[in-house]
Amino acid sequence: MLNTPDASSTRPYLLRALHEWCTDNGFTPYVAVLVDETVQVPMEYVKNGEIVLNVSYDATSSMTLGNEFIEFKARFAGTAREIIVPVSRVLAIYARENGQGMAFPMPVAKSDDAPVQTATSPVRTGLSAVDASHAEASSADGDEPPHPTSPSGRPTLTRVK
Repeated sequence: MLNTPDASSTRPYLLRALHEWCTDNGFTPYVAVLVDETVQVPMEYVKNGEIVLNVSYDATSSMTLGNEFIEFKARFAGTAREIIVPVSRVLAIYARENGQGMAFPMPVAKSDDAPVQTATSPVRTGLSAVDASHAEASSADGDEPPHPTSPSGRPTLTRVK
């Protein structure tokens, strides 16, 4: 595979595509955002350093899904607010009605001179603390970590909010 360091991120293109897919199918697109000092949102609605925003055309005005920022105006408790979200801080985009969408890697903290990078492995998992410690022990031995399964032996997925 050709390594092209000058290529732009695929994240803004995927965000626009999934936003369009939600809209075309009558779904309500939501974005989950990891909030830091670069994100302009009503801080009173931020929980655990994250906020979920309705980015449908019905809930926003003057929305721009750009390559660097998502910008729009929206009302929170009747007060108009200007929202600015760096695309790199978007954790996921999904349809409210069925949960279909896409999650993105979480950004990794940056030093003063280094650009923002993303984690190569997910930070949050559906594993419990006991399962996670067993997974660490297994991977240290060179074995594959166990996968969470249901009593029927089928893989399970745990939704983390």
